[in-house]
Amino acid sequence: MTSTRMRSLRRRPARGSASRRRRAVKPRSIPPVKGVILAGGSGTRLHPLTRITNKHLLPIYDRPMISYAIDALVWAGLEEIMLVTGGTHAGEFFRLLGNGHEHGVSLLPYAYQEQAGGIAEALGLAERFVGGDKVVVMLADNIFERSIKPAIENFERQERGARIVLSKVDEPEHLRHLGVAELDGDKVVRILEKPERPPSEVTGLYFYDSTVFEFLPTLSPSARGELEITDVNNWFVEKGEMEYDVVEGFWGDAGESIDAYYEVNDFVRENGANQ
Repeated sequence: MTSTRMRSLRRRPARGSASRRRRAVKPRSIPPVKGVILAGGSGTRLHPLTRITNKHLLPIYDRPMISYAIDALVWAGLEEIMLVTGGTHAGEFFRLLGNGHEHGVSLLPYAYQEQAGGIAEALGLAERFVGGDKVVVMLADNIFERSIKPAIENFERQERGARIVLSKVDEPEHLRHLGVAELDGDKVVRILEKPERPPSEVTGLYFYDSTVFEFLPTLSPSARGELEITDVNNWFVEKGEMEYDVVEGFWGDAGESIDAYYEVNDFVRENGANQ
């Protein structure tokens, strides 16, 4: 068959042909994913280091801590990221990161949290930035050995709801400082905030569709006066819209304590991060 004939067939496909049917099917629209990095808090667990700066500006090996969170999202394919911070050193982030272009970020807006009101309150400051898109929320003191791209790709394929990343932690004393997930097989049953007798998995990274911003205004402060991200996660759990991944490799919370901070430093110096 000549190329002229082939062009003719493409211009006038037969009625009911496969070509006609393919054009009639519209692909499902998948909202893009934006990133939100939370770099606020008072950093009391790292005193006296944090009396002179924000903890997320402290060095991890040869770079400021915040750089690893930026890299984790950028290397996973995100181009638009909001940084939420607070306190008296907020301007230092702008001096360090600027418009984000040198770090691979195409859009880097900032939001200021006036006081330590919790992770959920900080997330609420990103509502206009996120719009109707999906969002990855990363705590800036979380350091991952491996790339978080697989988790983000899983979230992109997830039709609705939320997703958390879990990490196996062998030392129960670490879990008492964190929100942890109770599992029943492959389902998340509930999220517990800083339990005395914790389960064996710990949340480290959060993913939400835009419905999260419908729920945030209904939250009430906890006993410690903060809007808890655990309440947000349990809202999705109760709706049956929470999924999870288990991260491979090392994960560390560099803001947990002085000892944890230096443990993360030692690991990154020897092994690197976001690989």
